[in-house]
Amino acid sequence: MATFASLADFTAAVGTELGTSEWHTIDQQQVNLFAEATGDHQWIHVDPERAKDGPFGTTIAHGYLTLSLIPVLAKECYSVGGDIRMAVNYGSDKVRFPSPVPVGSAVRATAELVLVSEVPGGVQAVVRFTISGKDGGKPHCVADTITRLYT
Repeated sequence: MATFASLADFTAAVGTELGTSEWHTIDQQQVNLFAEATGDHQWIHVDPERAKDGPFGTTIAHGYLTLSLIPVLAKECYSVGGDIRMAVNYGSDKVRFPSPVPVGSAVRATAELVLVSEVPGGVQAVVRFTISGKDGGKPHCVADTITRLYT
């Protein structure tokens, strides 16, 4: 995990890998709760019996569930201290789900600082998160997130 003492130190890290999170296992209860929260009850996510005969052989996590793990995974990848008063999620640019996350799989994220630009009162940072599994295959999610850090 990279720890930056100041915004200037963070800005100087553009183009570098910031760190990799711990492994987090996605279980069926988490998928079911996400389905309840979003109203997405598609059987490939919530019906383990039917999913056994489906295209993935088991239930899979929602793509948006995988994406929504970024805040918890990011805390394990990097931190910026010192002169930061507040950080807010400003959105995402490119988001892709190259492969499904089978329920019961462990995932982790690697963060790369892609770009930092000035905005009134602070900076806007684009961090690319690549969420992968222990199987070493294609990543499950690649997302360019945008965070505004204010001093």
